[in-house]
Amino acid sequence: MSKHQKHTKLTRRNYGNYAANEISFLGVKCSIITNLVQKIAKNQQKTSKIAYLDASHNDEIQAPILDVFTFHHSGNLEVNSETVLNPYNSLIQLSQYDLVCINGNHYQGEKQILILDNEKEASVLKRLDQLGNIQFVIKMNEDSKYFDFLVERYPNIQNLKCYMIDDIDSISTHIYRLIEEAIPPVQALILKGGKSTRMGTDKSLLEYHGQPQSEYLYEQFSKIFLHYNETQKGVYFSVREEQENSENFIIDKFKDLGPFGGICSAFQENPNTAWFVIATDVPYVNLKMIHTLLKHRNPKKIATAFKGKDSEFPEPLITIWEPKAYPVLLSYLSQGYSCPRKVLINSEVEIVEVDNHFIQNINTPEEYQKAKKEFK
Repeated sequence: MSKHQKHTKLTRRNYGNYAANEISFLGVKCSIITNLVQKIAKNQQKTSKIAYLDASHNDEIQAPILDVFTFHHSGNLEVNSETVLNPYNSLIQLSQYDLVCINGNHYQGEKQILILDNEKEASVLKRLDQLGNIQFVIKMNEDSKYFDFLVERYPNIQNLKCYMIDDIDSISTHIYRLIEEAIPPVQALILKGGKSTRMGTDKSLLEYHGQPQSEYLYEQFSKIFLHYNETQKGVYFSVREEQENSENFIIDKFKDLGPFGGICSAFQENPNTAWFVIATDVPYVNLKMIHTLLKHRNPKKIATAFKGKDSEFPEPLITIWEPKAYPVLLSYLSQGYSCPRKVLINSEVEIVEVDNHFIQNINTPEEYQKAKKEFK
């Protein structure tokens, strides 16, 4: 009898229990946790996108007969839906947040913030096994103590940073540092998989700077990205399966979808990094422009993109795509759309405006000859 074969092993994003970056708050009653998270979110609203996962205490609530989505012109959405908490679904629902704060009295988070309240000793003891990754401690008042069973189980707990419950600024600053620590690194993806139909020859091999454009881009990005480590090269080529491959390539597994497929294939290869995607038909993009986009990178949004000052839409193929963009791209694909620009237009994106000249595409032999003369 043949052995059951498991599904294809794919690289998964480094998730917690419910989100990519999550912290549970526990040790006090729920209303105090909710109030604290609200204050932290208010402090962080300009720099980070934060969500809160909690459980209702209302025993009279029943699942609705009809799911209702109520939109308000201010941007507010109220949802009343028949739904149960499912960790697999929550990873999608909460994928767009930089941090998900969790009411630890109800749900367990991968990281924890322990709030010490002498009246809640029994509650902390009950959840002792959930405290294996405490980030810092908060005291309800000066008399709040480290319970003996806490010190016995976690001897280093008293060495952790400790704040008073009303020191919101310090707590928020520490939370912000934790969010920054979770910001994914950036790798470069040079798109070589295009068929160059209008040009009539492989655009990645055209020379503007005395060498094939793909090699030129590789050298420019290597000055920035190859310093990561030996196992993470930092710069990759996106290629079709039939193209000649080097050691640092990612084969396009989403066939016949153009650049959209190349971007998705890169995220399938490594969903834990942001991808600085660049086409080989933008010869005016140099090291200075690469640094400019990196400088303005906003991980709070799904992407950071250049836009020409005289253009209506951003340029998706000179864009830093964040890991949170991957489920968005796949959702568009499920609707029958494979245009990365459409994703940018309809999503939260950081826009960096530059002169159109610097991001113009070279698609025809005539445009190539004109550009080559300019570089000379």
